[in-house]
Amino acid sequence: MRIESLALAGLLFAAATPALAADYVSQPGSTLVFATKYQGETFAGSFPGFTARLSFDPAQLAASKLDVLIPLAGANSKNAERDDTLKGADFFNIAKFPQARFTATKFRSLGGNNYAADGSLSLRGATKPVTLTFTWTAGAKPVLTGKATVKRLDFNVGGGDWADTSIIPNEVAVSTKVTFAAAK
Repeated sequence: MRIESLALAGLLFAAATPALAADYVSQPGSTLVFATKYQGETFAGSFPGFTARLSFDPAQLAASKLDVLIPLAGANSKNAERDDTLKGADFFNIAKFPQARFTATKFRSLGGNNYAADGSLSLRGATKPVTLTFTWTAGAKPVLTGKATVKRLDFNVGGGDWADTSIIPNEVAVSTKVTFAAAK
């Protein structure tokens, strides 16, 4: 067999083998924030301690996936009474459901550096579809800056008297800024 034939066979094999997305892990300093209103007054909180694993390559979206683990006990809205209520049985019920999880395996390009990750959120024993739209800033430590809307009542967050959407809206805005490093 000639060298040209071997080279051609190697190129054909490489072209037929799907490229794998790069693997990343979230770094300290990344943020996951929620915002909503209580009786018309806006408040925000965060989930420190969340972790994210991402396989992503803008040229290979079909191979991309995201897995985010969110420890709910760390919910912090800078108001101790509200935080205790959030952790209680009417909201996150951390005694029974200590963490939430967002996973996505379907990614779409929205043009430029903008993408959507169609996934599912598991919270309080319910799993529902949620889409995270995000901007990807490539580099040695790439950054994902994203947002999503979560309908809290779909997950029974804020049950009983708290289910009244005139007190707390059903839609909760979630935003994140995650700095990644290559997984080892």
